[in-house]
Amino acid sequence: MPDSALRPDYVVRSARTSDVRGILALLDPWVQRRILLGKDVVTVYESVQEFVVAESGGELVGCGALHVMWEDLGEIRTLIVAEDWLHHGVGGAVVAQLEANARTLGLSRLFCLTFEVDFFSRRGFAPIGEQVVAPDVYSQLLRSPDEGVAEFLDLAHVKPNTLGNTRMLKQL
Repeated sequence: MPDSALRPDYVVRSARTSDVRGILALLDPWVQRRILLGKDVVTVYESVQEFVVAESGGELVGCGALHVMWEDLGEIRTLIVAEDWLHHGVGGAVVAQLEANARTLGLSRLFCLTFEVDFFSRRGFAPIGEQVVAPDVYSQLLRSPDEGVAEFLDLAHVKPNTLGNTRMLKQL
């Protein structure tokens, strides 16, 4: 690990299938502490195109994913920074790349479900209430089997897994 007084060298790039095991290794300590939910290997492979990774010296030091939920709405998920790299700008750089990807896709709003309210607030996210989509969009989103969509809609069946998290939204 570089001296903490120096800005570490890392690059943020699109994830590749060869990064999946590294993404899971980043995730594991947070799953063990019950901060994040675990993911099956196959799930990460299926969604690898949603991920960006932060890499330093061939090692993954951070990651995050952008999941499209609707025409104008995406979710930042699985945002992780290795503990040795916390407070070095890695998380902010990953979020900035995910926001750029969202704009490229034509999204105008980003959702996240997080314990890190201050981190996301500094990046323009704000806590949200109940009605954040039009009723017709809500009825369509209810049909999605995706747990992230259920979290966004604040459906009762996901509440046991989301206790203590804050639902936040940012206008791009």
